[in-house]
Amino acid sequence: MLVALSPLHAESAGARKLVVKADKRTGRLVTVAVPVNRPAVVRRAAPAHIAQLVADASKANNIDPLLVHSVIQVESNYNTYAISTAGARGLMQLMPGTARDLGVTDSFDPRQNIEAGVKYLKKLKDQYQDDRLALAAYNAGPGSVQKYKTVPPYPETRDYVQRVGERYEDARKAAGIAPAVALQPGQPQEIPQVPVVLSDVPTEEKHARLEQFLDEYGRLHLRTVPE
Repeated sequence: MLVALSPLHAESAGARKLVVKADKRTGRLVTVAVPVNRPAVVRRAAPAHIAQLVADASKANNIDPLLVHSVIQVESNYNTYAISTAGARGLMQLMPGTARDLGVTDSFDPRQNIEAGVKYLKKLKDQYQDDRLALAAYNAGPGSVQKYKTVPPYPETRDYVQRVGERYEDARKAAGIAPAVALQPGQPQEIPQVPVVLSDVPTEEKHARLEQFLDEYGRLHLRTVPE
């Protein structure tokens, strides 16, 4: 079976390599990790059979297929046999334990992977009622989101949420759909205004009467006079 590392998933973790160099202070040779420059990853278009699987699973779970495609693009770039350095597998990068819990017997089977991944993503969306928290939990695990009560302060997770959000916004704009405000980093949520019902305002409340008068210099003044 062909097995390949997921370039996008690995990229989000910050790829590094080990090099030996002299310590400037002691002169001793030490091993340090340095970033690896990676070429830009070209986004792939979803193959027709994958697009149909996404459409079917999204409809069954009442979730936006554009969000699912955005997750798949970041997770595997539509590489059916992708494996991350952490061991996540397939199109939606299911961890072995998560896959077992969802009844998946073969994470490299596109149908099983997508159906399970979409079901899991929907569960997280319903649990948190916030797409950004759902994506953070999908990447770092629900325990991390529960611990911090927000998107965990992990560079990989924050980068993941932002990249999925950007792809989701691009997809919605291309489809002529309004932006998904919940996925915009740092975007304050608009608090709905509660209309004032006039019948709720007491009608018997009395106000002081205004009275005009001129002072000794001819200037006009207003003053209140109790009723």
